[in-house]
Amino acid sequence: MDISRGFWRLRAGYQGRRGIGTGTGAAYALDPFGSSDSDRINADLTFHRDDFRNNWDVLARLSFFDVSTRSDLTLFPPGAFGGAFPNGVIGNPDVFERQGRLDLSAFYSGFRRHRIRIGTGVFYGDLYKTHETKNFTLGPGGIPVPLGGLVDVSQSAPFIRPHHRTDAYVFLQDEWDFARDWALTAGVRYDHYSDFGGTTNPRLALVWQARYDLTAKLLYGRAFRAPSFAEEYNINNPVALGNPNLKPETINTVELAFDYQPSPTFRAGFDLFHYRMNDIIRFVPDPAPATSATAQNSGSQTGRGLEAEFTWHATPAFTLRGNYAYQHSVDDRTNTDAGMAPEHQIYLRGDWRFLPGWSWDTQGNWVAGRRRTAGDNRPPVGPYLIVDTTLRHRVGHTGLHLAASIRNLFDRRAKEPSPAPGLIPNDLPLPGRSFYVEARYDF
Repeated sequence: MDISRGFWRLRAGYQGRRGIGTGTGAAYALDPFGSSDSDRINADLTFHRDDFRNNWDVLARLSFFDVSTRSDLTLFPPGAFGGAFPNGVIGNPDVFERQGRLDLSAFYSGFRRHRIRIGTGVFYGDLYKTHETKNFTLGPGGIPVPLGGLVDVSQSAPFIRPHHRTDAYVFLQDEWDFARDWALTAGVRYDHYSDFGGTTNPRLALVWQARYDLTAKLLYGRAFRAPSFAEEYNINNPVALGNPNLKPETINTVELAFDYQPSPTFRAGFDLFHYRMNDIIRFVPDPAPATSATAQNSGSQTGRGLEAEFTWHATPAFTLRGNYAYQHSVDDRTNTDAGMAPEHQIYLRGDWRFLPGWSWDTQGNWVAGRRRTAGDNRPPVGPYLIVDTTLRHRVGHTGLHLAASIRNLFDRRAKEPSPAPGLIPNDLPLPGRSFYVEARYDF
């Protein structure tokens, strides 16, 4: 729902999901029985007035978010741990969380060559309720031990207890047109979290309008990711344990970007980047025979790469677009390839409107092979090329749209890498050739 009147806007939404599967399994053991349900409610009220006072543009937003997840999981299959669990290792965790946010910002354009933006706000996150039943407890070394049946452990040994956190922030930004065709944007934001402290993150952007059809940008930014409640506070769990001493992940990035549009029918972009991540949050496997992993600030990573893209309206009826990406990332702990991600990727798509109301598009996505992370001795994951094609038709002047698609047209056997240490040793298969039909009606 989206309602606006004058300077006010109210938005609200609900999403309900039922029977969500577990993918590769919560403990990397395939789980054909497990599922979860989820409900999400969101709402925000915004006041925005671009003529609040002379040269002042003011925005205020009050937001609310509520999420609940109820899960029934078979962590390890029937017969696991030498037959100690004839029905499998079962855990049913439920989580209920609320979030509230107040954001205030103002934009001042009264200076001749400067545009100033200031802002402040506060966030409150409350993991207000948890509930869990399970048929095991953790014995020595973190090995599951049978309880004899499903037991409510919400008070005695839950996977996580209720927690809350606040984040108060303030930021300042200046857009400075210091010379003809040149602009410098500089900003800084400070956040203070109640659980791990403060973090300061600056950003810079130097923009040069080199020609009427060419723009160049030099960008620098520092950003962070706060640890989640699960990464900080998970307990009594045979899969993932929290660490209340975590610091936020940080990343520093430098980019040089070009945007070129010599004609209305052709546009190209090119971007070079370099980044460094520090204090990366990873779940590090605990010493054997434990089956769990504990969240740690584990090392740093450095990478560089480039991205190029184009869009060409070759004729009024045919458009071709594509992009190429290259990246090389190094795990600084081992001075080896960070693994899991491809160094090269190419995407190409053509759209042909061959008759009134009819269109046909075909796209190909080529992904290079991927190396493993340090210590993972499995062979590299092979490259793949997947081609999809779709025929679309709009029925007359009605609102009815029909489409038929074939995905993975040539039925390639493609895989994505599974994480080390190889609990799913043969990686994650992508779908083979599949067929889709779609009907949509606009009114």
